[in-house]
Amino acid sequence: MEIRWYGQACFSIKADGEGKEEVRIVLDPPKEETGLKAPLEEAEVLILSDGKKNKSMPKHRVLIDTQGEYEIKNIFLKGISINGGEIYIIESEEIKICHLGAFAAKELTPEQIEEIGEIDILTIPVGGGDVITGAEAVKIANQIEPKIIIPTCFNVPKLKIKQEDVKGFLKAFGQETTEEQPKLAITKEKFPEKTTIVVLKPN
Repeated sequence: MEIRWYGQACFSIKADGEGKEEVRIVLDPPKEETGLKAPLEEAEVLILSDGKKNKSMPKHRVLIDTQGEYEIKNIFLKGISINGGEIYIIESEEIKICHLGAFAAKELTPEQIEEIGEIDILTIPVGGGDVITGAEAVKIANQIEPKIIIPTCFNVPKLKIKQEDVKGFLKAFGQETTEEQPKLAITKEKFPEKTTIVVLKPN
C-alpha cells in the first residue's frame, strides 16, 4: 500500500484490490480557498468526508460522501457519522486505515471507539482552527491506539488559511522532531511495534 498526502485532509491511497489490481482512492481534495491542489490522476474511488463537492475534485468512477458500508474491488470502506461529520474506515491488504477528515470533536465516546475498532493507520488533523489542535489530537489518538499516526491539516507552504505547525502536535505527543517523508509505503509485516508518527510532505 502506498499513501501520499496533498495537504489538509487530502490523501491518495494506492492499494491492491481484486486480483491484485491496483485501486486508487482519493480522500478530501482541498478546497480552492486553501491554495492547495488535489492529485490530478483519475481515481477509482473519491471520498468526501464533509459531503461537499468542490472544483478541485479529480475524475473518479465512484463517489462516496455519506455514511454506510461499501465494497469496491475487494476493498472495504465504511463511513461513520460522528458529531455532524463523517469519518471513514478503509480496509485493504490486511491494513485498516481510519481517516478523520476535518475532525473537530474533542473526544470519542466508548460506543464510537468500539465502532471504529482496531486501527493500523490513523490520519488526524492537528492544526486547530476549524479542526482539533495538536493537544486534542493526542487525546483522540490515545483513544484509538493506532500503530501509525499521520498528522494532517497543519501549516504547510502555499496554505492560505491559518493553522498551527505540526511541531505543536509532535511536542504534545512527546516526539520533538521527525523527518518528513514524500510517501508512506507499507505492508502488514512492516508495522512498528509501538505507535509511530509519520509526517508526510505535501505532494
